[in-house]
Amino acid sequence: MSTLIHDSATMTRRNTLRIARTPQLLPLLIAGPVVFVLLFNVVFGGSIATGELAYIDYLIPGILVQMAVFDGTNTAMALAEDHQRGTIDRFKSLPMHRSAVLIGRVTADAARAAVTASIVVAVGFTLGFRPAEGIETIIPAIALVVAFGHAFAWGYSVLALHVPTPESLQSASWIPVFPLVFAASTFAPVENMPGWMQPVVEHQPVTVTVDAARALLHGGDLASPLAQSVAWTVGLVALFATWSIRRFDRV
Repeated sequence: MSTLIHDSATMTRRNTLRIARTPQLLPLLIAGPVVFVLLFNVVFGGSIATGELAYIDYLIPGILVQMAVFDGTNTAMALAEDHQRGTIDRFKSLPMHRSAVLIGRVTADAARAAVTASIVVAVGFTLGFRPAEGIETIIPAIALVVAFGHAFAWGYSVLALHVPTPESLQSASWIPVFPLVFAASTFAPVENMPGWMQPVVEHQPVTVTVDAARALLHGGDLASPLAQSVAWTVGLVALFATWSIRRFDRV
């Protein structure tokens, strides 16, 4: 176990340094959250009723979850590039735990997701976002969202190991997330959706995580959405981590 931890830490450091030494990533890291927050706040801010919450306060938890889920595509693309360049084959030839390659990848991407979430919150503050439960609730909300995004990063690693070419992966990676992110309480209340959709939307993983983050930041019912979000996160990590590690041995 100690060797696995050491190898995973080494791979995490390698991937983190790779991100830090790619200067063109920094503008994209900043621009993505800025564009999403500004766009959705301007387009939907005056047309969606969100009760007592100002739309920017309603929006920020949704954007946090959206960005965490979308960040998983970076995991997929990085794995596909490593596979195409033969880097993964070189890792397999080294005396190290093979699973450390995947653990290091998703851990480094979780750190990047935390940075992205912090940028979303900072942009939100410039537009009037204020957590009703206090600034101290921002950290647990970000932790919840990053953990949830971590589960999706494992899911994207499965996809990358089945579709190893970056060109085809780029198209395939968006298909599973768009229905989950947009058919949720991310940008609009569930009660605004068609009646036949609501029972499904209310309990799907993105909705319960957005609702839990929103409750942490602004108050309201926390126990139910938080329990469901944690259950989804643990279940998805268990499923996708096991699947991706087993698949990795056969790639």
